Amino acid sequence: MTILMTDAGPVAPDALLTRTGGTPLAPAGTAWPHCATCEGPMQFLAQILLDDLGRHAGTGASDGRGLLALFMCRNNPGGCQEWSPRAGGNRALLLPAEGARPLPLPDLDEHADEDDDPRLLGAVRAVSHQPAPGTGYARARLRPTPGRPLGQLGGEPGWLQYDETPECPGCARPMPFAAQLEEGPDPVTAMNFGGGGSAYAFACEPCDHAAFLWQC
Repeated sequence: MTILMTDAGPVAPDALLTRTGGTPLAPAGTAWPHCATCEGPMQFLAQILLDDLGRHAGTGASDGRGLLALFMCRNNPGGCQEWSPRAGGNRALLLPAEGARPLPLPDLDEHADEDDDPRLLGAVRAVSHQPAPGTGYARARLRPTPGRPLGQLGGEPGWLQYDETPECPGCARPMPFAAQLEEGPDPVTAMNFGGGGSAYAFACEPCDHAAFLWQC
């Protein structure tokens, strides 16, 4: 079954729910991810409450599964291979929800433009879940819904190019698919997946590994 994630409007930047934008929640002492190429702090894109994945997508136990936090470098768009799951231009973190608190913002480079902060999206959107039984994602996202589609939760990836399911470095099996993200409803604060692209998040919870990539 396809579970659409749709825009449910503005929400607090530190809300413990599935959302795009805002401030990542993490245990005290968690390091903000930095890009492996330019070494600058990455932009926080979204967090997925994994209990939602179990509850709506039927992927197992739905309580206490933690958070999947997604980051991507936008310090030098296109120059840090931020689309790749292996180049170090993005990060997907599996984090416990219990005791999670807003992660302090890292310092910016002295030459960074503070009016165009590369660490945050600039808008925070809550996510609603809309089941679309018997419909693939490509068709489901075109159906009328109460909110604009932000992606899908679980299900099957709607690849724009070819299947790039990553292999878990722990168990060497294909990683389970967690969520697909669209760029967002506001062009000023949209995520940058190459202009109209989609992003794909994967999580192997038993091995505590996650991955993120995008296609356009």
